[in-house]
Amino acid sequence: MDNDNLIKLKVLGITRSEVQPGAYALLLENNDSTPDEARRIPIVVGAAEAQAIAINLEQVVPSRPLTHDLFVSMFHVFGIELQRVVIYNFKDGVFAAMIHVSNGTTTVEIDSRTSDAIAIALRTGAPIYTTSEVMKHTSYEWRRDGNYKPQKPVRLEDLPVEKLERRMQHYIDKEEYEKAARVQKIIAQKTNPAQSVE
Repeated sequence: MDNDNLIKLKVLGITRSEVQPGAYALLLENNDSTPDEARRIPIVVGAAEAQAIAINLEQVVPSRPLTHDLFVSMFHVFGIELQRVVIYNFKDGVFAAMIHVSNGTTTVEIDSRTSDAIAIALRTGAPIYTTSEVMKHTSYEWRRDGNYKPQKPVRLEDLPVEKLERRMQHYIDKEEYEKAARVQKIIAQKTNPAQSVE
């Protein structure tokens, strides 16, 4: 992975997701941000993942090790270093991450859920990066003065099928059948592309 294409991130915190009920949003920000402006990436995570990250951010010591604490302990016992985490892809509404680990002689990349990778990185102090491409398509501009640039709208085609199904049902409930039909067509293209060609 080209290091020149990587952007270092920092974890701002966890908040409730406004998009998905019962879920949380993990908020990341470019490391070279200023107090007045930044690029921020929200990542939707489940309650368990949010708790694992929040416990570390709030410096809470659990009575027994959590799964991510166990991973870190194993790293230490076997002399493994987590060198960095890279969020390298975003597809169908899902982020993909890679953890880079080394035992001093061999370095390997391991595919990981983004929430798990970040939870472990926070516990080890390893840096977190993303690519300029992921940053371009998933981040929004934050400005203290509120003068935001227009945010690029999320395309329906980029949403996962489960979110599309909920959106289609929403349109049906509101009797917006043309919009529902458009979403239904996209779902068909995603689930059965061979039969969706007109």
